[in-house]
Order: sequence, then C-alpha cells, then structure tokens
Amino acid sequence: MDWGKSLTYIFDDKDWVTKVLIGGILSMIPVVNLVVIGYALKALKNVAEGAEQPLPAWDDFGDYFVKGLVSTLATMVWAIPIIILIAVIAAMSIMIGYDSTEASRVATPYALCSWSISCLGGIYGLLLAFVLPAAYAQYAIRGDFGAFFRLGEIWKFIKANIGNYIIVLLLGAVVQTIAGFGVILCVVGVAFTEFWASLVGSHLLGQLHRSGQAAAPPEVLEEPTV
Repeated sequence: MDWGKSLTYIFDDKDWVTKVLIGGILSMIPVVNLVVIGYALKALKNVAEGAEQPLPAWDDFGDYFVKGLVSTLATMVWAIPIIILIAVIAAMSIMIGYDSTEASRVATPYALCSWSISCLGGIYGLLLAFVLPAAYAQYAIRGDFGAFFRLGEIWKFIKANIGNYIIVLLLGAVVQTIAGFGVILCVVGVAFTEFWASLVGSHLLGQLHRSGQAAAPPEVLEEPTV
C-alpha cells in the first residue's frame, strides 16, 4: 500500500486542474452531484485494475450519474434500520405529547426507551461506517446493485485485508476532516476539497482491492479421481 500516492496521484494527471475544476463545480449542484459519486467509483475501479492514469476523463456523465444514483439508493436501503428507529422515537414523542396529563408518569420509561433506541442507532451507524466503504468497493468492481448486499463477499474482502482496511478508514476520516477546512475559502472551497477527499478514498480502496488480489493464493484445481 502506497499511502502517500493516494494523496497526490491526481496531480500526476496532465489534465488534473480541469478534471478537479469540473468535479468541484458539479459537486455544488443538487442532484447533478450524483455524477461525482459515479466518477469517484470509476477512479476506484481504475486503481484496482492498475491503470497508469487512474483519474477518469469526464466523458461519460450518464454512466457516472447512474452509478451515483444506484450508490445513493443502496446507502438508503442500508440506512432503513436507522430510519425505523428514528420513526419509533418520533412516534413515542407524539404519543406522549397528545396526553400531557400522562407525560410525567411515562417520562422515565420514555427516556429509557429513547436512550436504548438511540444507542442501537449509534451502534448500527458505526457498523455502516465500517461496512459501507467495502460495499462501495465491491460495487465499483462488480458493477451491479446486488454487490452492495452480498454480505459474504463484503466480509471476505474486509477480513482478507483487515489491518490495511482499518488504516484506510482512519486515513479516510483524517482526509475528510482536512477537506472540511475548505470552508475557509468562503464555503465554495469545500466542494473542491471534498471532491479531492473522495478521490483519495477511491485510490485507497482501489489499492486495497489490488493488493488483496495480488496476495490471494492461486486456486489449485483438483485432479479428477479415476
């Protein structure tokens, strides 16, 4: 794993200024910004396949948009348990509010239930943060919606690269934090720094997939028994 390369590889592309400029501008346009997700997924695949210049050209907006939309829908499916937990808390709050005379009597049980549900949501949120990057990598390589939910393949990818995978997640979090400083550039700068951060994450996950493939032992075909 070449950690430093992930931070600087975009600058090796002779057209990096134009590509980053387009990505940053598109990032600021609602709905259209789904194209940027698809672009980052393409970069991930290019790195995984060992492309000499992994930064894609902006030449297939339709494909990038579809991949970004599919990724967003898959993320929403993964987030359904959290949505349900939030809805339960909201329903409990509404029921208590309808009967203010009973509010004090049920306040403590409600608080306990709300706290428990919030804890469950927090735990599941951490699980999502851990699993989704691997799911995105699988989708970028496989290209089909089901890749987001093949838990066996996702877990196999994580387990085979667990040490480097954790480092990738931590480094990605650091890069996202650094990208947040784009707000100093009158907010607009955030679009460009966030775009850069997504490309760093793409390179890290692409490297991880490629190194995992290289480290995998070759399959041995069993000789047929007579």
